[in-house]
Amino acid sequence: MRFKAKMAAEHVQLLHNVIVPISRLTGGGSGPDGKSIGSGTTLYLDPEVLRISSRGGAGKTSDSGGGASQLGGGEQGAEGIACFSELIALNGIFLEHKIESIADNVIVFDIDLVQLRTALAATLQSLGGSGSVAGDSSKLNPLHNSGEDARNTSSRRTSLSFHSTPSILVVMKLAKRGGLPCLCLDTSCANGTMDVHHAVPVRILRAEEWQHHLPPVVNTPDVQLEFQLDRPLRPVIERLKAISPIVYVDGSMAGELVLRIDSDAVSIRTFYDKLIPRTDEEESLQSRRDPARCTLKIDSKKLLASLQWQSSMARGSVSSYIICMIENEMMVVHVVLNPEDVGFFTYYIPVHFLSHDMMDF
Repeated sequence: MRFKAKMAAEHVQLLHNVIVPISRLTGGGSGPDGKSIGSGTTLYLDPEVLRISSRGGAGKTSDSGGGASQLGGGEQGAEGIACFSELIALNGIFLEHKIESIADNVIVFDIDLVQLRTALAATLQSLGGSGSVAGDSSKLNPLHNSGEDARNTSSRRTSLSFHSTPSILVVMKLAKRGGLPCLCLDTSCANGTMDVHHAVPVRILRAEEWQHHLPPVVNTPDVQLEFQLDRPLRPVIERLKAISPIVYVDGSMAGELVLRIDSDAVSIRTFYDKLIPRTDEEESLQSRRDPARCTLKIDSKKLLASLQWQSSMARGSVSSYIICMIENEMMVVHVVLNPEDVGFFTYYIPVHFLSHDMMDF
């Protein structure tokens, strides 16, 4: 079994952009003893793609006071959320790569995403220190920055744009370190002024085990709406979560979506209009005559956890995002990366059962 890939700075940045929000779902990062390996994240590699499958809360650890581990950083309320990402390998996430295995050149392994995030961030810092940082400050801003994220902007200094230089090379490979299989990141400079190594322990799985980490199978969405990037949901959900543990989401294929909370003390509605219904041509005419509607009842913590990418990803990293609603089954948040042919990541958020007399039609 062999895997080795060469990456430029922009490829490392892209992978870091994708992994940061997903790692906040899984937690992990318990230490170098290997106990955190398999903390809810499995990677799939073949000659064409790199896939990431994560389960929310699976790697969360607790401190002596019963809270989430500060090192792990698992998002509260993320349990039950699934996240699946697919990135194009050649000319996408890698400059070049070679993969060999007896399972049709497929390699599958568990990994602690928090530790991989830390290694990627340190690699980006070393690249920045070598003078390869581009100077367009307009690209450094997150999609949305408020609350805790505004106070922690300094911790995201790695969300930078880079100009790769031929003299600097980042190599990602599977190798043994101390007798343990590891995913290694080696950064080197041609003139020998820099040589940085990171190793993240992994647990190698059989290729056929990947079938247990595929994304959930869901029914055809009742409502699919594409949002403009300058109209993020996260800041609204963040405020609603402070008031109610439950958020009702009313969507319509007329291009409208309403976020609402109802309690004995308060009733709040937030309206989004002029959204883009996503449907095929055959359904488009029917949708205009009688727009489909759907109402979901969702834990506000889960919904917020699935929108953290709107605060951690730099502008320009995302091409578009779509909200899919399946009645009494699932909300799906599908995020397409920029450029669009590089890949995507998708959140699958469980919902509460809602009888028809409780739907706000």
